[in-house]
Amino acid sequence: MKKIVQASMLISIIFLSALTFGQAQEATRIKQKTANTYIDIMVNMASTNLNYGASNTALSDYKKSAKGIQAGVSVQKGITPAFSLVTELYFMRKGGKLTASNPFTSAESNLRLNTLELPVLARVHIGKVLYLNAGPSVAYNMSGKNTIGEVTNKIAFGNSANGFKRFEAGVQVGGGLSFPLKQKRIALDVRYNYGLTNISYNKEMFNRGLMISVNFSKALNKK
Repeated sequence: MKKIVQASMLISIIFLSALTFGQAQEATRIKQKTANTYIDIMVNMASTNLNYGASNTALSDYKKSAKGIQAGVSVQKGITPAFSLVTELYFMRKGGKLTASNPFTSAESNLRLNTLELPVLARVHIGKVLYLNAGPSVAYNMSGKNTIGEVTNKIAFGNSANGFKRFEAGVQVGGGLSFPLKQKRIALDVRYNYGLTNISYNKEMFNRGLMISVNFSKALNKK
């Protein structure tokens, strides 16, 4: 787990390094002020699905995304005029569906996980409106259920035949638009969550998710 998180952080740093350097040069030249610090209350819908590793191609025609709620807190801390750190903590329902006659479960299936997630993102501001995000995330799977056909069972966690893992790690990449309104802002954020760790003990399953959020917040510091 530690090596995976370190690898995801390295990917994020490489992704943003060139942009950070260019924006830092521009900020020095025009002497901008430090990016604002914001706190946002998040209540959004997210679309998630599962990647099945070696079996994913065979299951691709049967896969369906699952809609779930995402609710929590997001904090953007301005570091330089062109760079911020974003830390979030939120509850999110993840999972995916398979239609009937699939080669994995045969009957229609629906796997749902109730997850607590903590991403730490580097945010590069490009001008006054556009920004890009990238960084690692860790998640804790609190509970869940699996429905196959007409039968629904609670998910068991632990190293067993049908067991799932509590912890997972991933990388989040995306961007957004932030429209300042005096000391307030409206932000549209679009982000992809790419799970790096297998959440199942006896199968290959990786969480994937597309998150779209609209936030209205007030700056905590006046710049």
